[in-house]
Amino acid sequence: MLALDQASKVWAVDRLSDGHRVEVIDGQLWLALSRNTGSAFSLFSSFTPILAVIAIGVAVFLVRVVRRARDPLLVVALSLVLAGAVGNLIDRVFRSPGFMKGAVIDFIASKHWPTFNVADSAITIGALVLLVWGWRRPTHPARPATTSRSRGAGPGTSESSP
Repeated sequence: MLALDQASKVWAVDRLSDGHRVEVIDGQLWLALSRNTGSAFSLFSSFTPILAVIAIGVAVFLVRVVRRARDPLLVVALSLVLAGAVGNLIDRVFRSPGFMKGAVIDFIASKHWPTFNVADSAITIGALVLLVWGWRRPTHPARPATTSRSRGAGPGTSESSP
């Protein structure tokens, strides 16, 4: 997913930089280059270095969690979030205007949603999987049910009814 994100951003910068717009679904979805120095919905645009540091922390945390996860669905969901976070982090670290100040390349535009990219899609899909299917914790095998016979009767008690 990370490679797809980076390749799509290279394509977008190369093909859409001149203001070129590619209509995908008439009036609903198109490809148009946008540079976002903020977070989702362009919030916190003046805090790009702080967002980059937070993204580094999130990536380190996710790597540790993914390495310990045993549930395949959890691994996939967290890996999608990790790939998306790293994809956008690469932009923040290496793109202009400079180190830790770079703008994230967005290029998928919709009539009803802010412009986004493949990394944003990976984060969203991973988060939705976590929300819908839940953070499934490993379950332990059920213990056999205990009965009064298996617990045993103490001295001086009778298991028979009077």
